[in-house]
Amino acid sequence: MYSLLLAIIYIAFISLGLPDSLIGAGWPVMHRDLDVPIGVAGILTMIIAGGTIFSSLASERVTRRFGVGLVTAVSVGMTAAALIGFSVSGEFWMLCLWAIPYGLGAGAVDAALNNYVAVHYAARHMNWLHACWGLGASISPFVMSWSLTAGLGWTSAYLIIGLIQVALTLALLSSIPLWGKVNPVRSPESTDAADAAATTDPDADTAAASPAPARAHVPLSRAVRIPGVPLILAAFFAYCALETTAILWASSYLVADRGVSPATAAAFASLFVLGITAGRFLAGFVADRIGDRWMIRGGFIAVGVGAVMLTLPVGTDAVALVGLVVAGLGSAPIYPAIIHSTPVNFGRENSQAIIGIQMAAAYAGSTLAPPLFGAIAAVTGLGIFPVYILLLVALGLVMSERLNVRVRGRDTITAA
Repeated sequence: MYSLLLAIIYIAFISLGLPDSLIGAGWPVMHRDLDVPIGVAGILTMIIAGGTIFSSLASERVTRRFGVGLVTAVSVGMTAAALIGFSVSGEFWMLCLWAIPYGLGAGAVDAALNNYVAVHYAARHMNWLHACWGLGASISPFVMSWSLTAGLGWTSAYLIIGLIQVALTLALLSSIPLWGKVNPVRSPESTDAADAAATTDPDADTAAASPAPARAHVPLSRAVRIPGVPLILAAFFAYCALETTAILWASSYLVADRGVSPATAAAFASLFVLGITAGRFLAGFVADRIGDRWMIRGGFIAVGVGAVMLTLPVGTDAVALVGLVVAGLGSAPIYPAIIHSTPVNFGRENSQAIIGIQMAAAYAGSTLAPPLFGAIAAVTGLGIFPVYILLLVALGLVMSERLNVRVRGRDTITAA
C-alpha cells in the first residue's frame, strides 16, 4: 500500500505542474484569438495567485475536516473543471471566471500534499516529488506546441490537460481509503533527531500502522506567532521571489546587459528551469544523508555564486551563462527542504497550518517580486538583475540561518 500511495502522489505532483506553463506557452496566440492586449495575462495570473493564497491559508482547517485524500481529489477535480472551462472559453472574462476554481484547487492540493509528504516520507521523496512537478511543467508547453502545430488551437491543449486531470481525479477518489491505512513515518536525518526514536524504515510496507490521531485545529493567528515561523516565511518568500524573477527576467538581462544573442539567452534561460528539475532528482539521492538544513544553506549559497558569475567583467559570456545554470541547480533543493523540515522545526501538530501559510508566502513572492523588479529595472536598467537576486539570496539565507539557531537552542534546552 505504501508504494501504491506513493506512486499516486508522484503522479499527482506531475499533474500539479501540468497546467502551470500553459498560459505562458499559449498566450501569444490566445490573446489574439480573444482580442485582448498581450499585457492582460497578468490579470489571469493575479486571479490564480489570489485563489492559491486563499486556499493555502484555509488548507489546515479544510484538510483537518475532510482528510488529505478527499481534499486532494476534490482540488484536482476543481483544476480539471477549470481547464476544461478554459477550453470552451471564447471571451477573456470567461477565462477570468474559470481562473478562480483553478487557483483555489491548485493551492489546496499543493498545501495538503506537501504537508502529507513532509510528515510521512523521507527527504528524498520530497525532492523527487517536486522534480515531478517540474516534469509536468515541462510537458505542457509541448502539448500546447503540438496543438498549435496540428491546427487544433490552444483550446485543445487545455482540453487535453483537463481530461488528464479528470482521469487523475478518478484515481485519487478510488485511493481515498489508502490515506488512512498507510501512515509511514519518515526516516530520521541530521535535522530530525527529535523524531528518530519514533521512525521506521520509510520504504517498508506499513499498511498495518494505525492512522495518526486527529489533531486540534491550529488557527492562523496562533500559527504565525509560533517562534521562528516569521523567519521561515521570509526565507520562503525570498526563495520563490528569486526563482520566478530569474525565470521571467534572466533572458532579457543576458540580451540587454550582456549582449548575448536572443536565441542563446533563451536556451540558457530554459536551462535554469531544467537545472531546477534535474537538481531535484539528483538532490533526492543525497538529501537524507546531508539533511534539510544543509540543503537549504548550500542551495542559497550556490544561487549566490551563480548570481556573482553573472556580474563578472570577463571577456566571454560563457561564465555568465554557466552562472545561470549554477543558480538553477542551487535553487533545486531549497523549496523541498524548507517544506520537509517544517514538522521537525515546528511540530507535526502545527505543520499543516504552517505549510499552508508557507504556500501563501511562496505565491506572494512569486506574484510580487517579478513585477517589482520590472518597475525597478525601468529606472535603473536590467543590469540590476544580479544584485536583485543577491539581495533575495541574502534575505533567504539570513532568515533560514536565524531559524536554525533558534531550533538548535530549543533542542539544547529540551535535551537538558
